[in-house]
Order: sequence, then C-alpha cells, then structure tokens
Amino acid sequence: VGIKVTVQDVLTDAEKVVSVAYATYVAKPVGGGKVELKPVQLLSAEDHVEHSLAIERRRIRLGYVQVFQKLMQESNKEGDFYTCEEKDAVSTEHTHVQSTELVLPPHANHHGNTFGGQIMAWMQTVASISASRLCRSHPILKAVNMFKFWGPSFVGDRLVFNAIVNNTFHNSVEVGVRVEAYNCEEWIKDQPRHINSAFLIFNALNDKGELLTFPRVKP
Repeated sequence: VGIKVTVQDVLTDAEKVVSVAYATYVAKPVGGGKVELKPVQLLSAEDHVEHSLAIERRRIRLGYVQVFQKLMQESNKEGDFYTCEEKDAVSTEHTHVQSTELVLPPHANHHGNTFGGQIMAWMQTVASISASRLCRSHPILKAVNMFKFWGPSFVGDRLVFNAIVNNTFHNSVEVGVRVEAYNCEEWIKDQPRHINSAFLIFNALNDKGELLTFPRVKP
C-alpha cells in the first residue's frame, strides 16, 4: 500500500510532499487455509508504473534478506576484524539507549494487537535520543529502513527498546533499534520475543540551518 503525506498552505493553496512510504500487509486467514487476494485493476498509466515499481521493491526486499544473511555468515567466520584507527572516533557504547513501555488498551487495535504506528513512535523516540548523543542537537528523522514486524505484541506486554548508533556518514547517522516483547511469564523467565527491528536515518542542523557533521564512531 502506497502512502503519500502532503501539507497544504491554506493561504496559497500550495501543497508540499512531507513523506512517502510503502506498507506491506499479510492477510490473516480465519481458518487454516490461505487468503487468495484478487489482482488489482490498473486504470491509468500511473497505476501501471506503481504496479511495476511494487514488484521491483518486493524483489529488493527479498534480496536484502539474502545479502544480510551472507554478511552475517562471513563476519562470524572472520571474527572481530574491524578496527577504527581514527583518534577522535566516539565509541558506539556511548550511544546505547534502552527504554521499556507497557502496552495499554489505547495502544492496541480491536484485536488487542499493538498498533504498528505506536511501536514506530516509541522507536523514533529512543533512536533520536541515541543520535542526539553524537550530534548534541535535535536530530531530524530522514528515513526509516527495513522496518519489519517479526511477530505480534499484545495489551499487557512489556516492550523493551534497544537503540544504538551503527555508523555515521558525514551529515547523517544510522541508528539501529531492536524491539523485544515480554508477557508476565516471559518477563519473569527473561524469555523475550523479538518482534521488530528497523534502521532510522537522522540529520541534524545548527542554528543557521546548516547540516551538522557527525563524528566518526568506533564499534
């Protein structure tokens, strides 16, 4: 599903695009069988373009999984091979932030599942605090990459958010966030469920509106 958010100036009637995103849903069957979705009806040239782009985005998503699995396997074989020689590099340990949220009824839909948007809002909060420890300013969220739900969470669950800076790229910084859920029994036994991960990209501006340069980091 494509989502475009615009803001409209009520005086000039001018519109400006604020954000564009694509959300992928899975149809949940009532019984044991699969849900068969009907093909979408393409009515315009723009529809055909978006249809083709959606196929390409799906191909890229599936390719990401294979790429990351390969990188993880290679890094496990080679061990701790990365060292940062830069003198002024900041340890990423300094950027680690953890928070815990209790899922209450207003945070969930009529099925009792936590709203995805609520989880994203909590993730943005903890990630922005992590990024601010490098820029010493108010980080501006520019993009959210690979936001994926690995499993549901429910009313009464404790959600633990762990955020840490993965890397900096001159004027931007990537913060990784991992979300784990616990019900009461899992909390006592310390058996978390990994329900979500994402990578959030931030910029930061100085008083003159210029992009700040982030320091190099040392993992």
